[in-house]
Amino acid sequence: MNHYQFEDIYVGLKEEFQVTVSEEMLTQFCSITKDVNPLHTDETFAKEKGYDSKVAYGMLTASFLSTLAGVYLPGERSLIHSVDSKFTKPVYVGDTLTVSGQVTECNEIFSVFTMKTVIVNQKGEKVLRGKMQIGVL
Repeated sequence: MNHYQFEDIYVGLKEEFQVTVSEEMLTQFCSITKDVNPLHTDETFAKEKGYDSKVAYGMLTASFLSTLAGVYLPGERSLIHSVDSKFTKPVYVGDTLTVSGQVTECNEIFSVFTMKTVIVNQKGEKVLRGKMQIGVL
């Protein structure tokens, strides 16, 4: 876990990490949220709708942004104020995602920064793009 203080954060600062989406993640997400949409739970249904296989929950993919802020940038002093996400391609079990964020703006008065976020799969395809506003405690 990183320990950035607000004074350590500057425009251009970037952090990233990788995670591989597993079947267990989908099962646990379904258990927590009770989202039983067959696009996420039924392989046959998903293929009939034109997808390669079951599609990982978009919000599961977006949840890795919490890890980005809470563990990597800034880490332990993080308090997420807002998240704006656009889902650009489906994510599947077995995909290895690179989750990255880069600081685009710092507000010294409120100890808040804005970070551009991008998640790409192992093929280099962007599956999520957005931004976050994060306070530093």
